Amino acid sequence: MTNRIRDIRKAKGLTLADLAAACHPPTTAQTIGRLETGMRQLSLTWMNRIAAALEVEPASLMRAETSAAAQIVAELAAAGAQALTSPREALMPSELHTADGPAPMVLAVSESVGEYRPGDLIWLRPLDPEDAASAINRDCLLPRPGGRFAFGRLIDRRGSLVGLLPPGAGQKQVVVDNPAWIAVAFMLVRAL
Repeated sequence: MTNRIRDIRKAKGLTLADLAAACHPPTTAQTIGRLETGMRQLSLTWMNRIAAALEVEPASLMRAETSAAAQIVAELAAAGAQALTSPREALMPSELHTADGPAPMVLAVSESVGEYRPGDLIWLRPLDPEDAASAINRDCLLPRPGGRFAFGRLIDRRGSLVGLLPPGAGQKQVVVDNPAWIAVAFMLVRAL
C-alpha cells in the first residue's frame, strides 16, 4: 500500500505547513513531509488526524500498489507544458469532498449554454443556505418548488431570497425563495 497524502494535499492546494496547522492538535511541516515520504510510519492515529485535516475519508489516504492510477506528468503554463520532477497521482473529483459532509452533486450539460458545452459535467458541493455569502459570484444549483431546479451565477442574497443570473445570453434573473440547499460549482469535467 502506498499513501496518497501528498497527492491529496496538492490537489487541495495546501502546503506542508497548511496541512500541519490544520491537524488537531497541530504538528510540524517536517512531520507531515516524513509521513508523506514514508520516512515515518503512518499509523492509524496519524491517518485519522491527517484525513480530518484534509476533509477526506481515512481510507482514501491509501492505495493498493497493484491498482494503476492516472498520473499528472506535466503542468501547462504560459511558456508551455513543463515536466514535473516526479509524476503525482491525479485524484477523482469524488475524492475531494468532505468526509463527513454531503456527497457532491453533478449537473450534466445536454446543450450549449453560456460557457458550458454538451457533455460537460459540473461538480457541485452542497452548502447550507446560511453560507450563501461564500458562493457569491459563483455558479450554483438551487432546488425550486415542484421538483425543479435553478442554475446560474449567485448574485444576490437578501433574507430568504436568493438571486441567480442564468448562464444563457439574455436570460432574466431567477429568484428562489428559501431554498433548502445551495450547491456551488467546484469543478468542471469536460471530455475533449
